[in-house]
Amino acid sequence: MNEVLRLEDVTVVRGDVAILEGIAWDVQGGDRWVVMGPNGAGKTTLMALCAARFPPTSGSAVVLGESLLEANIQELRTRVGLSSAALADRIPPDETVRNLVMTAAYGVLSRQREEYEEIDERRADDLLAAFGIHAFADRTFETLSEGERKRVQIARALMADPELLLLDEPAAGLDLGGREELLAALTEIAGDRRSPALVLVTHHVEEVPVGFTHALLLRAGRIVAAGPLRETLTSENLSATYDLPVELHEHEGRYTVRRAS
Repeated sequence: MNEVLRLEDVTVVRGDVAILEGIAWDVQGGDRWVVMGPNGAGKTTLMALCAARFPPTSGSAVVLGESLLEANIQELRTRVGLSSAALADRIPPDETVRNLVMTAAYGVLSRQREEYEEIDERRADDLLAAFGIHAFADRTFETLSEGERKRVQIARALMADPELLLLDEPAAGLDLGGREELLAALTEIAGDRRSPALVLVTHHVEEVPVGFTHALLLRAGRIVAAGPLRETLTSENLSATYDLPVELHEHEGRYTVRRAS
């Protein structure tokens, strides 16, 4: 498998606070990672770093073969698909769904003067159809439900045929039906060998899609455990990550957790 991400002794400092510290992490082309940890663990900062939004304060960060200290950042960003709440907050509410997905090809959030070819329009329509939202193509983003918005954002993240797909809490705010629909779509993506390497951030083990292969557990900006999913996502490691004794249960590739008695 080709390496798509390599972090070596990465530290990110904001003010006097180390948000991430001493992070060492490798992601290969066929990997499907879930990243978990409590609030303030550094998960969103880690995703922004991997999406080439900024370089590390110290250490080495190589994304898709490009060092973040030397790469053409704007060009590199188009090779990484990102879906996050921070990105969603910047979406113009009156932009249409089709345009929002299509503009990812240029790395912008609204259609302006850039020109699109028929192949771009077809790909955008195909992605909307794949996520069951083609009927909303001409609606504005502000008119969508939270679940519909999440699916639009993932379709947008896939528009430029990325080599790395980062999903920061894609199921946050969804009801049970919306969550299960989204997880079904992510399970399908995870099982497709043509899909890019995937990294998904979540707070809940119930939101780990079937087919994911690895887990990274963070606490206070440091890695508690990282590696193959079944070896890493354990009651012991989750208890250490959340500083709470818990019991993890698995059934047919889905997980649940409860406080240990």
